[in-house]
Amino acid sequence: MVHVNVGSPAGAYSVGSTAFYRYVVRLGDFGLPMHAADRDAIDMLAAIPNAFVDEDEYSGNGWRIVPATSYEDWPVLEATPARLRDALEAARRVLWANAGSAGISAREITTVDDEIENVLSVLARAEAAGFSVNVTYVS
Repeated sequence: MVHVNVGSPAGAYSVGSTAFYRYVVRLGDFGLPMHAADRDAIDMLAAIPNAFVDEDEYSGNGWRIVPATSYEDWPVLEATPARLRDALEAARRVLWANAGSAGISAREITTVDDEIENVLSVLARAEAAGFSVNVTYVS
């Protein structure tokens, strides 16, 4: 099982759906046709670090990887809520437009869509409070 964790001082949510990981976090791996702006947004999702892998610090537009500071910690993707929202909305658009090519079932796309909505609500609270968000996954 894979858990994608999104959190800030304004709230947190843990996505427990492997479909979310496969079709949102790793959407860029499918090689689906998309606009350059969508590709840029989705590439940020692929940078979400695994809790068990050491990551170097690197960044993009509105996000950065923060390396683990100790063995009790793990690296996280730190992003502005707006940047992560844009990435999730781009992933949703691309996934719905290419569901057949991606091989996603009706049940999986519904689950993924529900999970995106739950994460978006966390992002809205973080943005309203002026916080950035941290994202990681644990398998």
